[in-house]
Amino acid sequence: MASTSDSDKPSVSNVEETRTRLCDEFAAIAGTDSAVAQCYLAENEWEMERALNSFFEADMERVFEVDFPEEETGPKTKKQKIEEKPPADCIDLTESSPASTRKPSEEDDDKLSLISWNVDGLDTDNLAERARGLCSFIVLYTPDVVFLQELIPPYVQYLKKRAVSYLIIEAGEEGYFTGMMLKKSRVKFLESEIVTYPTTQMMRNLLVAQVDFKGQKLCLMTSHLESCKGHAEERMKQLRVVMQRMREAPDDVTVLFGGDTNLRDTEVAKVGLPSSVCDVWERLGKQEHCRYTWDTKANTNKTVPYVSRCRFDRVYFRPACKDGVPRLAPDHMALVGLEKLDCGRYTSDHWGIYCSFSAG
Repeated sequence: MASTSDSDKPSVSNVEETRTRLCDEFAAIAGTDSAVAQCYLAENEWEMERALNSFFEADMERVFEVDFPEEETGPKTKKQKIEEKPPADCIDLTESSPASTRKPSEEDDDKLSLISWNVDGLDTDNLAERARGLCSFIVLYTPDVVFLQELIPPYVQYLKKRAVSYLIIEAGEEGYFTGMMLKKSRVKFLESEIVTYPTTQMMRNLLVAQVDFKGQKLCLMTSHLESCKGHAEERMKQLRVVMQRMREAPDDVTVLFGGDTNLRDTEVAKVGLPSSVCDVWERLGKQEHCRYTWDTKANTNKTVPYVSRCRFDRVYFRPACKDGVPRLAPDHMALVGLEKLDCGRYTSDHWGIYCSFSAG
């Protein structure tokens, strides 16, 4: 049997450096301190995904002041049926109020609207009030589609009880994951799938849904790409998967992606966007007021000893190009969630993105 030389073994300093880095990354993702991170990583042989799974198995339903049904409410198959009637004990916080029930104009009715938002479900402080804050913004904007990142199971159960005018599709059942909300009266759900990222260390994937909007075929995508500066290579690999999916969609389908990409502009430049795909913020003129979606200067939910202003959350768009198919085009973008709630915190540590698209 061949012996292992000392030169093949990692030095003590290298091991310490690697474990310190893992602790920092775990703490950043899970919103914990390094001592908690070290505990979970050590118990799971310093494997990041196992440690994160273990951490998120903790019961967090206590953060919501609602009782959740015992039975499973989410599908385990790729295709999902739309519930005809909500459970009797549900109160829809996203139903239009009497003051906002005016009949939309024909122009408004033909527009597609969406919100994309990392809701920071991993931060359980004031989470029930922050979830109610999300519902309030959904009432205000009545988006047809909502892309959500950093959901946890109790948060999803809350939304299912309080946003019954929307169909909710999830990209996971444990830990933290992404999801979509589709307005039942406007968007017809067809099918969905979860595309895995083979080398992710952070339980990330791509959620894809095929829908019909007023006779137009849409392919909707959301994802939470790999976090932390040190994971740029994995993040770019994930972006390539997204772009390939967008590029290869049938030419009679409009494709929309929205999510917390964690991307830096230099990374996007290295990967490159297909000629058919545009960054909606760039297409609409790079407006400064909606550039930064992660802004520790303005958003105080996270206490950090530095100022970081980044455009982590992005919306990408590929129009249908087949002759005779209606073509949507982006016409508006704004940031949402800029107001503090009664608890003194914001709905999330990220600002949300609101976009609308009109028929060209």
